[in-house]
Amino acid sequence: MGITASRDSGQPRYLQIAEDLAQQIRAGILAPGQKVPSESELMTRYSVSQGTARKAVAELRPTGLIDTHHGKGSFVKSQPPVRRKSSDRFRRSHRRAGKAAYLAETEQAGKTPGVTVLYVGPIEAPGDIAERLDVPAGSKVLARRRLYFSNGTPTEEATSYLPWDIAETIPELSQENPGGGGIYARLEENGHTLKEFTETVRARLATKQETGALSLSPGAPVFHLTRNAETEAGRIVEVCDTIMAADQFVLDYRIPAGD
Repeated sequence: MGITASRDSGQPRYLQIAEDLAQQIRAGILAPGQKVPSESELMTRYSVSQGTARKAVAELRPTGLIDTHHGKGSFVKSQPPVRRKSSDRFRRSHRRAGKAAYLAETEQAGKTPGVTVLYVGPIEAPGDIAERLDVPAGSKVLARRRLYFSNGTPTEEATSYLPWDIAETIPELSQENPGGGGIYARLEENGHTLKEFTETVRARLATKQETGALSLSPGAPVFHLTRNAETEAGRIVEVCDTIMAADQFVLDYRIPAGD
């Protein structure tokens, strides 16, 4: 393994080592699935203290290049992120073909999608969700909570909230599998023709619960995405609250340049 981290760069030594390891990963010298050198190996290779070696590995974790497993060490991530194209993922043609957005985009990335339904049933609407749905806080809504996988790796946890007056008239929405095309297909079949989707995205560090659910390294970043689904009649018929492993996705948006 090459030792290219230069002491003359002016950066702290741990940053130099982290950058050297990142370059080796990008160049394929450290291959996908390969174990990253241990702290003791880094100490020997770079002639640094254990604290410096530890900080170098910690610096790599938020980049999405490695996974750290307690008691086993750190490994180079084995799969590239899924590209989410805002202009494509909610096409009506996907629903008509019987594919929900996540399944369609994951397959397009050449990966095998999977989903585990964690909960389906009535709950009291949290305040922020109630505001988006334009119902009183605490109102009864239908919640659908799922955990999604790509090639067996958990990548996002999503909860959809639907107004109860709509959900109770469409029995499929309360089933674990709502059928081909997902809940958006069922909504449109029942007269709730969708006009547009509005998403709010922010990046932050994962909570302890999210780290466990998505098998993330400590200190890993996530995208917190909240989406409104609005009908042609101007009603919000679903709010989807999603936590995404930031290293597993590239968010690709198309923005008109005109007025």
